[in-house]
Amino acid sequence: MVKVTIDNIPIEVEEGTTILNAARKIGGKIVPPAMCYYSKLAGSGGKCRTCLVKVAKSSAKDPRPMPKLVASCSTPVQDGMEVLNITSPEVIETRKAIVEFLLINHPLDCPVCDQAGECDLQDLSFSHGMANTRTIESRREFPPTDIGPFIKLHMNRCILCYRCIYVANQITDKRVHGILFRGDSSEISTYIENVIDNDFSGNMIDVCPVGALTDKTFRFKSRVWFLKPMDAHRQCTKCSGRVTAWMFGDEIYRITGRKDQFGEMEEFICNECRFGKKEFSDWIIDGPRKIKRQSVISASYYENMIKPSVINPIGEIMEETE
Repeated sequence: MVKVTIDNIPIEVEEGTTILNAARKIGGKIVPPAMCYYSKLAGSGGKCRTCLVKVAKSSAKDPRPMPKLVASCSTPVQDGMEVLNITSPEVIETRKAIVEFLLINHPLDCPVCDQAGECDLQDLSFSHGMANTRTIESRREFPPTDIGPFIKLHMNRCILCYRCIYVANQITDKRVHGILFRGDSSEISTYIENVIDNDFSGNMIDVCPVGALTDKTFRFKSRVWFLKPMDAHRQCTKCSGRVTAWMFGDEIYRITGRKDQFGEMEEFICNECRFGKKEFSDWIIDGPRKIKRQSVISASYYENMIKPSVINPIGEIMEETE
């Protein structure tokens, strides 16, 4: 075990643990955001740079600070390391610059995007983004491409996090899509249209941090904050059958995998459960699922209600859950 301090909070973790995962063990606001890292996908991380942190002390043996900010998702901790995240003005300013960079070509599709309300980039820009853009150039545009019967690709929204490619490599039987071209022309696509039909291809939708990959069976049917997420399960021969059913009354609008507090899938589910089972009778409803992420879909969940003070009515009125 090694001891590391993150934002003045000490914690002991196993040797080889990355700074990001050490921060996740502490939890709360000191956890760096991550747009490309996914703990269940080997090789992910190191591309979006939103998780950069400052290492003020490399280790007990080498107390010198690291000269540049490092990616917390790929940097292992050392015994005696001291890390600054939200307590470092340099980290905050750099994160704002990275968010601005991610939004340079990202279209303002939030009013029509099915990912609105549960979009990682939307949450990140709300926390670190600018009110106005400093660019006047035209945004990058890609022609529409049909990549499969269940998934709609909006390449204009893609931030090239590579998560969907890792899913196809590690979860599905055969990968048929990838990164085409280089530089500013890079895009996720297939050489032949309408070829992504693997039994687990729908998981690419759940791992996508933006609205680049959306569910064709759910498009434009409802906003997520109008639906109630319910834990549900069924007997399935391909996957665990444990899902989140997004319901309006007794009607199931969509099926997704269950996600943890970091927005990552607990278990990958098959396409039969995701797209083929939309009837209420297909599922056994376990109960309502509490959304723990900082998103608009969890904005109505509060705990530890505090009565407003007569002396300080502008003070804290309620404490929102994580």
